[in-house]
Amino acid sequence: MTRLIVAAGGGGDAVAAAMLHAAQYGAEDQAVILTYAWDRLLIDPVPGPRTAHDFTGLEAITRSVRSVPATARPIAPAGSTLPRLAAELPQTFALLDPQHGVEGVTNQLEELITHLTPKSIDLLDVGGDILARGDEPTLKSPLADALTLAACCRVDAPVRLLVAGPGLDGELSADDLRPLLGPVVHTFTAEDVAPISSVLEWHPSEATGMLAATARGVRGTCEVRDAGLPVPLTAESPRVHEVDLDKALSHNTLAQAITTTTALDEVEVHSREICGFSEIDYERTKATWLKDQPPTPLDADTVLRQVDEFQSEARTRGVTHTTFRRLTEALNINGSQRGDLRQLLLSNHPDQYAAPLWRIPDAT
Repeated sequence: MTRLIVAAGGGGDAVAAAMLHAAQYGAEDQAVILTYAWDRLLIDPVPGPRTAHDFTGLEAITRSVRSVPATARPIAPAGSTLPRLAAELPQTFALLDPQHGVEGVTNQLEELITHLTPKSIDLLDVGGDILARGDEPTLKSPLADALTLAACCRVDAPVRLLVAGPGLDGELSADDLRPLLGPVVHTFTAEDVAPISSVLEWHPSEATGMLAATARGVRGTCEVRDAGLPVPLTAESPRVHEVDLDKALSHNTLAQAITTTTALDEVEVHSREICGFSEIDYERTKATWLKDQPPTPLDADTVLRQVDEFQSEARTRGVTHTTFRRLTEALNINGSQRGDLRQLLLSNHPDQYAAPLWRIPDAT
């Protein structure tokens, strides 16, 4: 039996999809995870999602769908976590290529469904921004989720929409999402996290990292991203809710508007009109800025002093945890040095590691 799981926003959603597959379906069924190669600027210095033309070594599944095996490589300067995920996880990762808009993604889905005849099709979003109207002031990345939602609503096959970790992406709060959520179909546990634990040690996703941490029992308030958004970590956080697919589409204005698009540029135009921005524009601007911020060797004493100062200020904001991405942003360290920062902190204060988050200690 084959299960098809569509990672709504790519990145961490693909990792969460692997966890969902192991938890819900076990080892007896294979899984194909259809996902964007869109790792933002932490891994990939090129703005926007990658297409099949940005890789070598992809393997054909259907006419328009390629898998990303462990031996595939992004073509420089592009970067991607997908080959490494393929090397470390048992699922097959297939590339969702949005260059032809919703029409193109719908075609990829239909080809894959015909080819695989999957036992089930899940559309998985961590955090819940797939349920955004489009005008929420906290919304940061609606484009990818709206595109996959619109495409999944067009295919002639039953698709189950799942939202894991309501509010964990820091875009819509759990309180705002609660009226839109359907029944709980699963609550992740520490046992469920085990199959992806090695991936969490290096993958940059904040939302999936918090999902895993809460499944392991972490509770508190986690500060994330460059803006330092506070995200509550509660007993609700490791839950997976089913949501009516048509209800989600009726709520998502951007998804409705892009249903017949044939190019990613068209999707961006609608995003600017409805949401007031395109997240790819933001990446374009930030990528230009990052070019002028080359990495410099970390000075351990300086960094540890800066971390102490950050933690002292974070405590006054009621923060109990943070992510290594947030720390690199707050300390103005190049994102490519996130791993170096992590190793430095773990070697000096291993007791503060609440995998994969960093715990803010109580005042002494």
